[in-house]
Amino acid sequence: MNKKQIFTRSVITVAIALASSQTMAAGFQLNAQSATGLGRAFSGDGVIADNASTMAKNAASMALFDAPALSLGVIAIDTDVHVKNTQTSLTVGKHTLPSTAIADASIGGTSYAPNIYYIQPINDKFSVGASLYSNFGTKTEFKKGYKADLFGGLTDVKSVNLGLSAAYRINQHFSVGGGLDIIYGSGKLQRGNAQALNIDADGIALGYNLGTIYEYNQNNRFGLSYRYSPTIKAKGDIHYKGQNLSNEKLEIPLPSMVEFSGFNKLNDKFAVHYSVQWIEWSAFDQLSTTGGNFSKDYQWQNSWHYSVGGTYYLNNDWTLRAGYMHDTSAQGKLTSISVPDSDRNWLSGGFSYHIDSKSTIDFGLTYLIGADINVNETQPLLPNVSTSVSATTRANAWLYGLQYSRSF
Repeated sequence: MNKKQIFTRSVITVAIALASSQTMAAGFQLNAQSATGLGRAFSGDGVIADNASTMAKNAASMALFDAPALSLGVIAIDTDVHVKNTQTSLTVGKHTLPSTAIADASIGGTSYAPNIYYIQPINDKFSVGASLYSNFGTKTEFKKGYKADLFGGLTDVKSVNLGLSAAYRINQHFSVGGGLDIIYGSGKLQRGNAQALNIDADGIALGYNLGTIYEYNQNNRFGLSYRYSPTIKAKGDIHYKGQNLSNEKLEIPLPSMVEFSGFNKLNDKFAVHYSVQWIEWSAFDQLSTTGGNFSKDYQWQNSWHYSVGGTYYLNNDWTLRAGYMHDTSAQGKLTSISVPDSDRNWLSGGFSYHIDSKSTIDFGLTYLIGADINVNETQPLLPNVSTSVSATTRANAWLYGLQYSRSF
């Protein structure tokens, strides 16, 4: 193995070790690409182009840079997830036995999502870039001995996206871009004290992204991007109801995304920005193994997020920003205590401190507000015998982002 391969593997390993495993948007989408974006609820993130992290939303934005740019940062995610009013019951044939109450559970925690981006203009028309960040992740873990562990247990999904991108400026108004996404994904699932289900698998798949930007002038621009997300076929230890299925692969379908972004600088002091994103969560219809010996239905629905924000250019040293986002839930008729989901509202604020003309420190803060969701799940045990759980779930979170950016 040469030095370049060793370095690449080491970087990905560190990113996986640090990568957030707390879901921050609908389904298990992770909105934690940059501290700058966090401070404005990611409104207009694909076209503002105030640092290199913009390439995570729209590769065409790299054409807006006339000098090399580097951004690196981390977002801390402190989640407050509760499962309450929980009841379990057993059904034999057509008869349901009296339900049993279960103590409330707190399944939140703190995790971290690192990111790094680099853009290199080749000439006044062509730019290339590389990035390392995450688009997906979630983790919930109920304590050992939880009475409904056939439904709770451990759910831990992580991903790392290594992006290689290029952009081309067609003329003063239009730019296009695209890139290859090398996506590493891992999943751990345990149910029934790891006796009913125990999965620890990982895999790599390829996706891609395309984007375009229209600049009416330097103060008004609009962007549209598409990101194709593949199905990861994860290989590893798979045990289900006493069967060793490790010769099979776990298929983890990921959603593709379409995003529109806009930026309008109204005067020397103030700008507004906005985004609408569509997420194809209907692709996540089930988790299953390639041999068909294990499957779990999810039947999620497509979701949206809508964000709007403003930036105030206070002076040469300080830039202030704020934003609001509304996320719609990916879950429809089938809900789950292991992946709590609901419509969410983001309240965000942040600032940039310009150390000098080339270096900037960014801070972003978001309070994410979920909603109470009534959950009902049923799991078959034997022919004509099943167990059910009903509960109320709610997930709130605080996100804190810090980032350093530099142009060369």
